[in-house]
Amino acid sequence: MDVRGQGSSATRTSLVDAAEALFVEHGYAATSLDAIVAGADVTKGALYHHFSGKQAIFEAALDRVEERAAVAVRQAAAAPGDPWTGAAAGLRAFLDVVREPGYRQLVVADGPAVLGHERFREREETSTYAVVDEIVRSVLDSDTWDLDDAMLATFARIFFGALSAAGGAVAASDDAASAADRAERAIEAVLTGLRELLEAGRGPREPGAAPATS
Repeated sequence: MDVRGQGSSATRTSLVDAAEALFVEHGYAATSLDAIVAGADVTKGALYHHFSGKQAIFEAALDRVEERAAVAVRQAAAAPGDPWTGAAAGLRAFLDVVREPGYRQLVVADGPAVLGHERFREREETSTYAVVDEIVRSVLDSDTWDLDDAMLATFARIFFGALSAAGGAVAASDDAASAADRAERAIEAVLTGLRELLEAGRGPREPGAAPATS
């Protein structure tokens, strides 16, 4: 058994634990490396053994927050029932995720500023956005509408943006429970409308196409 390897892994975990807690409480700009090593009870040399600096340890904490979020949403979407039931459960779970303090601070507030917009979007494509994309495709990727990949991605991006905005509004509300209930009912209404359109074969029109008649 590699005891040294175990110790190194434990040190890295302690550093990320401490960094995540401090970033959530104070934000990236107000968190110092000295505070992180103090919180992890290690030396600054130990920190630099694992990370090149504050941004690197922030990215490790960000990865952890996004991984937890993705797992929670995927598990909810995999609940028993038809794909539409799973989609509703997964999107509600995402709404819960974006209201969590860690997600709000590291992913929403600090992520784009620390990583830069382009790099943040690249990371986003493989994290929680990717899960929302999977959920949306699970119900819309059918022969009935025959949507191309670009249109499916557009639907996913719209859902992702709307849910992120709704989560922020709920988190900032004086009555979060009521705001969350309204947001969840809105999600249900949108999904129900999409399902009815899909079952009726009335999909998005191509540019210039005439409206479908009943």
